[in-house]
Amino acid sequence: MRRPTGHTRAVAWDRARSVARDVPPLPVVGRGLAEALGHALAAPLTALTALPSFDTSAMDGWAVAGPGPWRPRGGGVLAGGQPEPLRHGTAVPIATGARLPAGGSAVLRREYGEVDARSGMLLDRSTGTGPLAPGHDIRLQGQESRAGEPLLPAGATVTPAVLGLAAAAGYDRLTVHRRPCVELLVLGDELLEAGLPRDGRVRDALGPLLPPWLSGQGADVTGRRPVSDDFGPLYEAVRDSTADVVVTTGSTAAGPVDFLHDALAKLGARLLVDSVAVRPGHPMLLAELPPGADGRTRHLVGLPGNPMAAVAGTVTLAVPLLRRLGGHTDAEPYRATCPAALPGHPRDTRLLPVRRTGRGVAPLPFDGPAMLRGLAFADGLAVVPPGGVAAGGDVEVLTVPGP
Repeated sequence: MRRPTGHTRAVAWDRARSVARDVPPLPVVGRGLAEALGHALAAPLTALTALPSFDTSAMDGWAVAGPGPWRPRGGGVLAGGQPEPLRHGTAVPIATGARLPAGGSAVLRREYGEVDARSGMLLDRSTGTGPLAPGHDIRLQGQESRAGEPLLPAGATVTPAVLGLAAAAGYDRLTVHRRPCVELLVLGDELLEAGLPRDGRVRDALGPLLPPWLSGQGADVTGRRPVSDDFGPLYEAVRDSTADVVVTTGSTAAGPVDFLHDALAKLGARLLVDSVAVRPGHPMLLAELPPGADGRTRHLVGLPGNPMAAVAGTVTLAVPLLRRLGGHTDAEPYRATCPAALPGHPRDTRLLPVRRTGRGVAPLPFDGPAMLRGLAFADGLAVVPPGGVAAGGDVEVLTVPGP
């Protein structure tokens, strides 16, 4: 399976992403609300009750019945209480979020209500003309949704806001797709994990960069470990991994210590993508590994060792694969105008770090395969087609790791 020098059968960039998405999602599981964070909904989220489930006050003030003035009633209505019915021509103090008493027609805000010292009647001191309109400052039952109404589609990511919505809609558990487990294998005897580069060795930049990025794309990164530039350790590490997806950095080309293709061949893996027509990062790959002991299908994403090339491989293969396995829907592509021309490769797609400006996106310097300086300032990666993009044209922009 070792790819010969001069190999040219690279898959087109958009086709490679399509292949990465052409996998079935992982099984469906039930999770408590807190545990469901970051998962993808496996079924539409529908309202189990109307929202609000009863008429409530939108303000602190007075619940009133009919046109004013009103005779105040003793006590008050607090959130969570069961108020007594309100007779016509009367009013009762009410708190924001409290259930509107039966017979209540509107809410008079606290700052506009005044009890006349002589008559003892509640008066409306607002500057509005005419009587208080029915329904004023009331959140009507079903105003946000009706019972059974779809709130979110399957595939939506469970964010903190989704957790709040699900709780409000009456859920204690959510049906979601299992998050894919990822193990990161960092290949290269030249890599240091601490200190300054020295003696021909360099710092590992991808070990710190990739785990939080992959986690943000819906994966559970269960391990990260260095692997030496030798066939045996690499073969054993891939063979023994129990992760749904093994991500490797380096060893994807045909250099003297690039053993990934050989290891995959011995494992009986099936190559789905073997290099992509993209710069940087073309010697990337996607393989289907033999099933594990439990019969699960496993995959391997081979990223180039150069940092920026590995980033290109991540957005091309790893991110689409992980989002598909986790059941997440694809985000709508973001397109931006290019005030200045974006240079392209003669034949391949180019991924170029760009920064948003008031007029669109502008390219950043330090965009070489081994560089990360441009990426550190980037708002995204512009997908530049072969030949480049002329000034005034538009381009698709991919998101990159960020806070």
